[in-house]
Amino acid sequence: MNPSPSKPSREEILDSFAVELSPGRETLERYLRDYPGYATELVDLSRELSRSIHEDDGPLTAEAQAAIEVAWERHVAAAPKVVADPFAILSVQDLRDVAKQLDVPRQVITAFREHRVFIDTVPRKFLGRLATAINSTVDLVREALIVQTGSTLARSYKADGKPSAETAATFERLLIDAGVSEEKRTTLLADDN
Repeated sequence: MNPSPSKPSREEILDSFAVELSPGRETLERYLRDYPGYATELVDLSRELSRSIHEDDGPLTAEAQAAIEVAWERHVAAAPKVVADPFAILSVQDLRDVAKQLDVPRQVITAFREHRVFIDTVPRKFLGRLATAINSTVDLVREALIVQTGSTLARSYKADGKPSAETAATFERLLIDAGVSEEKRTTLLADDN
């Protein structure tokens, strides 16, 4: 005993009609007889397939060109600005070298790389030294940290619980958490230009 063939789905019927060699009146009538439940969809598809496509090969008018320029300028202005992250290209060895050069624990530099520092709390002097150490500019470092703060992902590591995103901290809090002595913190927090 053979099982009855399954009924084709709506998508299968419409796809089949769309690839017919001659989707003219006779083909449409045959499909309407075979699949009366999809009459509306078949007629709509038939109309869509028989519609002529109008292509204007003439040059654009000055008004049309101006409208396109205005729309493009709005599009460019609304597009999010991509800020190059100067920390993204740093290797682990680079992080070590930068930490050694700035005389801070590596976890402080890691916090910068992970955008876990409030940029407004970092003295300009230290920010300048950091930018120089990573071959960047103060403006790029500042922009990357402003744009990225709050949208970082948590580090993945093997742990008992699920890792969670660490929140940003002040520069002074990073130094305290890293165990930097009070004397050294005072020096690092000084903003002598």
